[in-house]
Amino acid sequence: MYKITNEAINLIKSWEGLFLKAYHGKADKPGIDTIGYGTIQYPPHYLRGKRVKLGDPIITEDQAFEFLKYEVMKKADIIDLLLRDDLTANQFGALLSFSYNVGEGALKMSHLRAKVNVNPHDPSIRDEFMKWDLSNGVHVKGLANRRKSEADFYFK
Repeated sequence: MYKITNEAINLIKSWEGLFLKAYHGKADKPGIDTIGYGTIQYPPHYLRGKRVKLGDPIITEDQAFEFLKYEVMKKADIIDLLLRDDLTANQFGALLSFSYNVGEGALKMSHLRAKVNVNPHDPSIRDEFMKWDLSNGVHVKGLANRRKSEADFYFK
């Protein structure tokens, strides 16, 4: 069973940034728009859970945080099934931040997950985080910084 700490939520918030108006980021795939703290699909009670699109209503900071918590819980439920049960809160939080950014499917297929599930204290896990700094085939400094931050959090 996982525990999502405020530190893990703050890690995600710090890298996603806050946008109260829907936008399409330069690193986002075509057709993927976001709002709030990187939300790509609204909770079911807001706009019937549809995907975010440009031109959607502007949201409040409280709504952005609510959407973040909803999406984090959804992702946590999924990645919990992919990971061993004895991870620390920081290890789980770092992998949650990673998945929030690249998706649960990417975590599922990654060497990062494989190494974590064999030995969560393996120092080469840091290197696996650092391999995920590409956007459209180009190394991105911001993603490298995020991966370093996630790896630091994982080993904290």
